Amino acid sequence: MSGMRLIVGLGNPGPDYEKTRHNAGFWLVDELAWTWKASLRPETKFSGEAGRASVNGQDIWLLKPMTYMNLSGQAVAALARFYKIASEEILVVHDELDLPPGVARFKQGGGHGGHNGLKDIIARLGTPNFWRLRLGIGHPGDRNEVVNFVLKKPRAEEMQAIEDAIRAAQSVFPAVLAGDMAGAMKTLHTAAK
Repeated sequence: MSGMRLIVGLGNPGPDYEKTRHNAGFWLVDELAWTWKASLRPETKFSGEAGRASVNGQDIWLLKPMTYMNLSGQAVAALARFYKIASEEILVVHDELDLPPGVARFKQGGGHGGHNGLKDIIARLGTPNFWRLRLGIGHPGDRNEVVNFVLKKPRAEEMQAIEDAIRAAQSVFPAVLAGDMAGAMKTLHTAAK
């Protein structure tokens, strides 16, 4: 299997959303950009901030859609089509209500689980067959509180756990980029909880 060519972090643009749970995907992509010395710049044709990193001789696109969550697919599809990136070479990093803070899990394909960003990406790519890195943010316990919950800042201990999960996920990116998703999953999914 080939490695990832596009890593997308989901979130909402603007200072009002910067530190909210829904922006966990942005946080991880920002960390990768810093680690890989890639500059994310506004790219109108991709409706987002994009940058290319060269990691071990491999070009990797990083993307943060600036369309708001429910239109994320617009940016993902535009960049993927322009650079002829297959869905299997795309990794979407997003917040996950069904995992507690501190847990990160890879998954390929599947449904959107009510996540509007994933819903739009599936619709615009025409397939659910892309990779996801799910960053746990926990659940408010009442589905009527979900929107309010994801658009609020995590408590300090939750933020620490999310940051720990981001670091753990980053540590397996050499395997991800090499196309060894099984190895990356085994390492990440069996890490100390």
